[in-house]
Amino acid sequence: MQRTNFGEMTCSIARTLDVIGEAWSPLILRDVWVGLTRFEQIQADLGISRKVLTERLNHLVEHGVLERKAYDQRPRYEYHLTQKGTELVDMLMVMVGWADKWLAGAAGPPVLYRHHACGEISRVDLRCAHCGEPMHAGDVDLLPGPGAAA
Repeated sequence: MQRTNFGEMTCSIARTLDVIGEAWSPLILRDVWVGLTRFEQIQADLGISRKVLTERLNHLVEHGVLERKAYDQRPRYEYHLTQKGTELVDMLMVMVGWADKWLAGAAGPPVLYRHHACGEISRVDLRCAHCGEPMHAGDVDLLPGPGAAA
């Protein structure tokens, strides 16, 4: 069965899902972000099959989210986040905040984040890029943008 091509939809959420919308991709991005950059490291951490990991890494490289860097002559590669990939990790940090609030249970969050600028343990907080005020789903109106469907 052919998968729907979300990248062709006139929707920013669908286009994002086209890049990272299956379960392994966000976990691969997380692993690369925390420093697991080699195929064997990622595979061992996730318990993912070699075939699926190869497909997901190729997909993320093709979409400019990860880049390959050779580290020996076989060739073998390390994977590193591009700027595009780093910005996707920002989005994953928002997902972490939601999961920590609603799914962590009595044990609490599995990971804490120390902010480099102030040294404090914190969380991501969505703010308006214009005025700096908190910005959540109930605080916005949706208007047609320049790329809206006719």
